[in-house]
Amino acid sequence: MTSQPASIPLPNDNAEAAAQALTAAKSALDSGLTRIQVELKIPEIKVQPIAKDFIAGFADYGDRLRIFFPDAGSAALARRDWGETEFAIRGISDMNAAIQEDEELFIFVEPSSVEVREVEQLCEQAGDRPVIFLNPALEDVATIGIGYAGRQLRERFLSQIESCYYIRPLDAAALFRCYPGDWQIWLEKEDSYEKIADYPERPNGETIDNLFMSLASNSDGEDSNAPRPAKVGFLTQMQRFFNALSQ
Repeated sequence: MTSQPASIPLPNDNAEAAAQALTAAKSALDSGLTRIQVELKIPEIKVQPIAKDFIAGFADYGDRLRIFFPDAGSAALARRDWGETEFAIRGISDMNAAIQEDEELFIFVEPSSVEVREVEQLCEQAGDRPVIFLNPALEDVATIGIGYAGRQLRERFLSQIESCYYIRPLDAAALFRCYPGDWQIWLEKEDSYEKIADYPERPNGETIDNLFMSLASNSDGEDSNAPRPAKVGFLTQMQRFFNALSQ
């Protein structure tokens, strides 16, 4: 674990989450990354309002921006709800979905593992031009498998995507990242959330379990100020937080 001098707090609502995600994505693109993703792993959240705010941050691209939705129906709904835009909004499998030479930035909204091969082909057409995935679910063992073909897909495509913004509830905490910051674990303490750990790489389940075991062990000592996993209060507060994000 490494310490981080400055900490970006957890967002309070969907507008703040979109603003943080936009800042993280632009920082990642400025650093030269060309395949990045924004992940809000919250079952209750509605991504389309966040997508609208997030994509508005790239409005200066005009018609050099292309937005992809998983299918023609969701693309049509976005066109209806968002009104007239300078940029094209298409379904991944639309007849006119092919990448155009004058387009410079591509954003995929909620692509799933069902479309992963079409997404990979479109990214191949994009070449070195940047691509952003907003709340993707591209990797699903049930769809792409665990055999040779699945491993190859992960190695040549999925593993090349960098998570620049990530938030996910855990049993007693939240896992968070806002590029270029470290991966962080936040825990409830009294009426607020406190960052309790930083990791340069995304922590796996075992690492997170070990952290909470350590916290539980420390809480048995004399230090009453040491952070500890909350019980009922934490779940109530986190549900309020995620409900606010989905507004």
